[in-house]
Amino acid sequence: MTQVALAVTDGMLHFELALACEVFGADASDEDGSPYRLSLCGPGSVRAGRFRLEPDHGLDRLAGADTVIVPGWADIDRDPPGDLVEAVRAAHEAGARVASLCTGAFVLAAAGLLDGRRATTHWAHTGELARRHPRVKVDPDVLYVDEGSVLTSAGKAAAMDLCLHLVRLDHGSSAANTLARRLVVPPHRDGGQAQFVTTPVPAPDHHPLAELLPWVMQRLDRPLTVEDLARRAGMSSRHLGRHFRSVTGTSPLKWLLTQRVRRAQLLLETTDATVDAIATATGMGTATTLRRHFHRTVGVPPDAYRRTFRSRDRSGAPDAPER
Repeated sequence: MTQVALAVTDGMLHFELALACEVFGADASDEDGSPYRLSLCGPGSVRAGRFRLEPDHGLDRLAGADTVIVPGWADIDRDPPGDLVEAVRAAHEAGARVASLCTGAFVLAAAGLLDGRRATTHWAHTGELARRHPRVKVDPDVLYVDEGSVLTSAGKAAAMDLCLHLVRLDHGSSAANTLARRLVVPPHRDGGQAQFVTTPVPAPDHHPLAELLPWVMQRLDRPLTVEDLARRAGMSSRHLGRHFRSVTGTSPLKWLLTQRVRRAQLLLETTDATVDAIATATGMGTATTLRRHFHRTVGVPPDAYRRTFRSRDRSGAPDAPER
């Protein structure tokens, strides 16, 4: 059971707080219930927006969690509470993974956890984060940043993307996809995608690629090119690239590679297919190509990923490694 603690204090943004509670405090699996145990840790009764919360524990309990989530907070014009900053720093020193949602990044920065690291926050506040904390490598154009033991997200919907990313890291793509279906949200958006500062996010079925993207997803086993996609969409390659950047925040080839890797993750988790067979099924061609892209994207080789995220027994332990 993964222990997740929400660090709460007066002035927390209730949307990000509720979002984290929904992801880590509700069922993330249709069969076995949530793989998380969630607790709220704060200095006493706190107010988030118009709501009053009674934390389960004091801030000192953050140090006992596997993951600490710091939701956004409203008043970034003043320094975050000292007791919260100290508790978050102590939790990280004790080995906890610490993630901030939206303006929660200001708490992590005050704790020194972002010094020398890439980080992001809501696009409207990235300039202020960079000004107040010059040692932080602020990236204003991404949804979230994963720096290993420290993660940060942009605002609102990007906070959901980061939470699903954490679920995927902890319990695999299948668990994250199951949760995303229950929440009726996209199962995966890369952290490197743009925050859509100047381009509104289109409705799911009302954008120029609405018919193309499902068509591609059904043909990931084929050696598709940008020209193939442009031909199917009835537009030039340059025009297609502009639409991809507007809708997905990335280029056609990067988006396609991401879908191939995510499909490979799912097949590694849910089937006994060989790496060669999965390379064919995902359009990678060869096991060597799959291993190269998979390792670069996910951070571990396909075989190691399979050993970690294969179907688990009732005790929650991974299956024994294949021989």
